[in-house]
Amino acid sequence: MANTFAKGWKYLMASLDRKIEDNADPKVQIRQAAEAAREQHENIRSQAASVIGTRSQLEMKLNRLLADKENLENQARASLRAADAASASGESARAADLMAGAEVLSTRLVAVETQIEETTALHGQAVKAAEKAEVQVRESEARLRDQLDQIQKLRTQVDQTSMQETVNESTGSMDGVAEPDSSVPTLDAVRAKIERRYADALGSQELLENSVAARMTEIRDTGLDMKAAARLEQIRAEMKKPEITEGPGNPAER
Repeated sequence: MANTFAKGWKYLMASLDRKIEDNADPKVQIRQAAEAAREQHENIRSQAASVIGTRSQLEMKLNRLLADKENLENQARASLRAADAASASGESARAADLMAGAEVLSTRLVAVETQIEETTALHGQAVKAAEKAEVQVRESEARLRDQLDQIQKLRTQVDQTSMQETVNESTGSMDGVAEPDSSVPTLDAVRAKIERRYADALGSQELLENSVAARMTEIRDTGLDMKAAARLEQIRAEMKKPEITEGPGNPAER
C-alpha cells in the first residue's frame, strides 16, 4: 500500500512539474538559464582563484623558508667560527656555549629544510592545479559566451514568436469579421434555390406536355383501331351475302 502511494505521489509530482514546465514563460526560463550559466562560471572562477591563491601562498611560504634556511646557515657558521676561536684561545666554557648554540641552530636548520622539501612538493602540485584551473576558467569563459549567444538567439526567437502569434490573432479576428452571418442566406444560396425551383417547374411542364401528347396519341390510336374494327366487320358482312349465280336473265359478270 505504501509503495502504491509513493508511486502515485511521484506520478502526481511529475505531472505537476510537466504542467508547470508547459505553462512557464519562455522569457523567464531564458533568464533563469542565463543566471545559472553565469553562476556556474562564477563558481569555476572562484574555485580557480582559490587554487591559484594556494599556489601563491605556498610560493610565499617557500621563499620565507629559503630565507630562514640561509639565515640559520649563516648563524650556524658564525657560531662554529666563534666556538673554534674560543677553543683556540683556551676559553673552553665559552666554546662549549657557542657549540651548543650552533647545535640548536643546526636542529632548526634541519627542520626548516624538511619544511622546504614538503612545501616544494606541495608547491609543485599547486602549480599543476593552478594551470589546470586557468584552463578550466578559459573553457568556462568560452562556454559562457556560447551560452549567452544561444540565449540571445532564443530571446530573439521568443520575440519573433510573440509577434507572429499577435499577427495570427489579428488575422484570426479579421477572418471572423469577414465571415458572413450563417443565419442570413448568401446570394449563391438564393440563386441556387431559384434555379432549382425554375428547373423543377420546367421539368413539370415537360412531363405535362409529354402526358398530353401521349394521351392524344392514345386517342388517335384508339380511333384508328375502331375504324379498323368497323371495316373488318364490313368485310365480314360482305362475305356473308349469298353469291349471285348465272342465269338466262342474269348473265354472269365476266
